[in-house]
Amino acid sequence: MASYCMTVSRLRLSLGDGARRLHVTAALSAKAKVAMSRFEPGSSINYEKLLTNISIVRKRLNRPLTLSEKIVYGHLDDPHGQDIDRGRTYLRLRPDRVAMQDATAQMAMLQFISSGLATVAVPSTIHCDHLIEAQIGGAQDLQRAKDLNEEVYNFLATAGSKYGVGFWKPGSGIIHQIILENYAYPGVMLIGTDSHTPNGGGLGSICIGVGGADAVDVMAGIPWELKCPNVIGVKLTGTLSGWTSPKDVILKVAGILTVKGGTGAIVEYYGPGVDSISCTGMATICNMGAEIGATTSVFPYNHRMKTYMDKTGRGEIAQLADEYKDCLVPDPGCQYDQVIEINLSELKPHINGPFTPDLCHPVSDIGEVAIKSGWPLEVKVGLIGSCTNSSYEDMGRAASLAKQALDRGLKCKAQFTVTPGSEQIRATIERDGYAKILRDVGGVVLANACGPCIGQWDRKDVKMGEKNTIVTSYNRNFTGRNDANPATHAFVTSPEIVTAMAIAGTLNFDPEKDFLTASNGEKFQLVPPTGDELPSRDFDPGQDTYQHPPPDGGSVAVDVNPASNRLQLLEPFDKWSGKDLENMAILIKVKGKCTTDHISAAGPWLKFRGHLDNISNNMLIGAVNSENDGINKVKNILTGEYGGVPDVARHYKANGVSWVVVGDENYGEGSSREHAALEPRHLGGRAIIVKSFARIHETNLKKQGLLPLTFADPSDYDKIRPDDKISIKGLSSFAPGKPLTAVITHGDGSQDTIQLNQSFNKNQIEWFQAGSALNRMKELQQ
Repeated sequence: MASYCMTVSRLRLSLGDGARRLHVTAALSAKAKVAMSRFEPGSSINYEKLLTNISIVRKRLNRPLTLSEKIVYGHLDDPHGQDIDRGRTYLRLRPDRVAMQDATAQMAMLQFISSGLATVAVPSTIHCDHLIEAQIGGAQDLQRAKDLNEEVYNFLATAGSKYGVGFWKPGSGIIHQIILENYAYPGVMLIGTDSHTPNGGGLGSICIGVGGADAVDVMAGIPWELKCPNVIGVKLTGTLSGWTSPKDVILKVAGILTVKGGTGAIVEYYGPGVDSISCTGMATICNMGAEIGATTSVFPYNHRMKTYMDKTGRGEIAQLADEYKDCLVPDPGCQYDQVIEINLSELKPHINGPFTPDLCHPVSDIGEVAIKSGWPLEVKVGLIGSCTNSSYEDMGRAASLAKQALDRGLKCKAQFTVTPGSEQIRATIERDGYAKILRDVGGVVLANACGPCIGQWDRKDVKMGEKNTIVTSYNRNFTGRNDANPATHAFVTSPEIVTAMAIAGTLNFDPEKDFLTASNGEKFQLVPPTGDELPSRDFDPGQDTYQHPPPDGGSVAVDVNPASNRLQLLEPFDKWSGKDLENMAILIKVKGKCTTDHISAAGPWLKFRGHLDNISNNMLIGAVNSENDGINKVKNILTGEYGGVPDVARHYKANGVSWVVVGDENYGEGSSREHAALEPRHLGGRAIIVKSFARIHETNLKKQGLLPLTFADPSDYDKIRPDDKISIKGLSSFAPGKPLTAVITHGDGSQDTIQLNQSFNKNQIEWFQAGSALNRMKELQQ
């Protein structure tokens, strides 16, 4: 590659005018390192180190590297000595930064406080986006959230100030959009406490969703462990055009790979078709990669990313990326573990659902499929925006369709909501007229927050249990996900298709061939959507919503009221006794899909995310009990009575009875929320035994001192009965790669012995023995 021969300006942020713009303050850094003092002290870009590490690893492996490998291996703690084997070894990595959304940041910061450390070791930020409920409209909903969540916001703001963490106030926008606009850049490695952190892959970044305990490790300066990912290549050819959007790429991929097909892998897009997709379109694709279980997704650096960085005040970084482009694209001849090829010129608009994001249909077929399946055809609500699809381009394309309807005297037949992804997007679409068009067609512009996408929606138009259809541009559509109504049939698609179906009011509408009726009775077709990739003028940054941590936060007080029902300081979990786990009860044998939403519901429960005991009252209340197909109804073996899952677990704990959960395939898919691991541990659980795990949840369980185990023979799931007792043997010789044994004692006294596989490495076994990863961290400090 070309030698580095340019001078680079150091960057800083002028906060006084609220514009969050970059200003050159000092010139001349002969090294490829740009100080990212944009928001927190200590941020930096160091392509020289990335290049050095890549060169070391490439020489060791003696083969071309994928882009994913370049960035991941470029962040190895020990590039000379690290054992590297895709899909097998654990890598010890040094991520560049951490980002946390407010719901998960509460527990992450509580754990960091428990660590006893004085300040974070890497640049970190908190983003207030999850606690704002959609009710009326943006301004009113935001003010209500500030009032209701004042205690939590104050805790996060003061904790951020004390420990050196930047704080994005409520109203600033959704974490992933803020990261894309400010912190992501080609070659960075960022971890975030949200499963859709991979959104940053649209800017050539390796951004990975994790639990709070993983974030604490990185903030503490401890190397972060990740199982060396496989790499799935998606070769894109052709060109996007017409009604087909970037969202259709990932909807198609989800249909191919299913919700677990990407587990343990990074999905890497490449090929000539990449250049036809905008930077924010690439982010959309990477964002929804979480729904196929992928570790993350990434695109190679190109001119679309450069343009986006130029437009968002990061031109100097783009210049550096140009100089180091060889680090930011795959090597010729690199090998993928699996290759999928998609011709964008042939790709048609798609819509996925209901109830799972991998049930893939061409839009041209969905009406007929819905009729045959008995799904409601009437679209009650169309919802656009969210972290997946809230870019300037998305809003512009949706507005182009709304304008056509308005010009023909039409408004949306369905209710219609618009969620801007950030304050910058909101302000810019207001300035440029898009927001007015979307309101005029019947839309309600919500707060810059997650809102209905995560269940923060005070929905009034249908009764609980009423069968209905909604269409969204979101990323996830599990049962009850958006409105807590299990009868809501939620479909995910592009903002363009959502807008068209909201105007038509029905699923049975294909805008490529079907007609609408204007107010004067004339039939007309919608012209394919258009929209500028980026505003012709600069983005309007809107209100200043960022709080920079002070240079020294040692004197800042962080108070947690012992009487609070929102926040609770953590007590250490008990250490392993040194003995096998004997005669444990089966709390619940879960039947079918069990996502983190089933294990620890969001929606109204979000307000308890900082209070472990209170939020534990939602543990597994959405899971289906195989014994009776009931929800939140399990038998208490001590009393013989049926009760709610958390209630029975509490009764077992009070009476010294340890318990396990038995589950099905891909257990724990969905969100990164570590509460789905903390709650079972808090209520006395010892092991989760399933056919297979989703990646993040399996790691979260290990972090909290639980045993995530898988059946060596999946059919052994059928041997377990609700009233059985389970003993786990072999813990005294617990070692990486060595299976454990379970003895199942049935109610009639008969026994079955089965083998359970585990994926623990040496460090993770030490977490289990210490009682949790946090306990182990404290041991090492002594």
